[in-house]
Amino acid sequence: MKIGYRTIKTAIGTPLAISIAQLLGLTNFVSAGILTILCIQPSRKRSYYSALHRFIACIIATLYAYIFFEWIAYHPLVLGIMLIVFIPTTVFLKVTPGIATSSVVILNLYSASSITLASLFDQFLLIVVGIGVGLLLNLYMPSLDKPLKEKQQKLEQNFTIILYEYSQYIRYKHTTWKGDELAESEDILLEANTLVERDRENHLLRNKHPYRDYFRMRTRQFELLKKMLPLVSRLPDADPIGEKIAEFFEGLSKNVHPGNTAIIYLDQLKELRSQINEEELPKTREDFEARANLFQLLHEIEDYLIIKLKYKESDVNVFKRLKNQKKTKN
Repeated sequence: MKIGYRTIKTAIGTPLAISIAQLLGLTNFVSAGILTILCIQPSRKRSYYSALHRFIACIIATLYAYIFFEWIAYHPLVLGIMLIVFIPTTVFLKVTPGIATSSVVILNLYSASSITLASLFDQFLLIVVGIGVGLLLNLYMPSLDKPLKEKQQKLEQNFTIILYEYSQYIRYKHTTWKGDELAESEDILLEANTLVERDRENHLLRNKHPYRDYFRMRTRQFELLKKMLPLVSRLPDADPIGEKIAEFFEGLSKNVHPGNTAIIYLDQLKELRSQINEEELPKTREDFEARANLFQLLHEIEDYLIIKLKYKESDVNVFKRLKNQKKTKN
């Protein structure tokens, strides 16, 4: 069983907050630990907003507690009425994450049966200690580069298998492939995009994320791979054009990587289209439908490559430019 970093932070922060509260001589010092537990968040951004929302909610709760308990009565019915007013207030001010935290303060003041300046200051320090310790611990967030890199590599392996299996089916019209990589790739993309957003929240001053555009690009490509599957299954048997497309898919499967060499395959695709246009026109309805499926498949492949071409500058063009610069210098 793996212990997560949030669990470790909670295990460190809770006794730390309680110890600080005890050293300060605060009553209800255990509440400081509860506040810290509630403030541990999965990202820095959420941590900052959580701390702000909880602090504001606690201040409002303190004011409401004084008004309802001191001016009306320390009674369970009054406590319920106060919550009926307090919770909509937090919703209106958009600080609902602070409801649980402020409830700790409300119950502390209720159990005291008397609210004085000293008790208010005591609760204020509890809030500062509990939320402050949670905020400090959330300043450390582990890097997500390694899991994102692993998902990138696994996704590219799956794309390689999918494209290769497409080529095999076009060529032999039979395969033992069960398509597990399609379902697995969808899960990887969902998990990766979630990790990317969380990592972005850990770097508030960074506008762009190195993996965000990459996984968005792969998500769009994956949708096209799924569209290709029924088209691949409808290509005719023992067809010379199908063999050329199978070779194209196989070559494409061997070059799935983070770089951008899509322009090479777009040129090959253009040549392949020219060869198909030179073929004899279909004579039967079945042949016409097969040719239509073929052109639809070529269209999907083209879109697949164009998505990659727009993702980043072509590595081929970069290589040519560097080569020309070298020749100029010589």
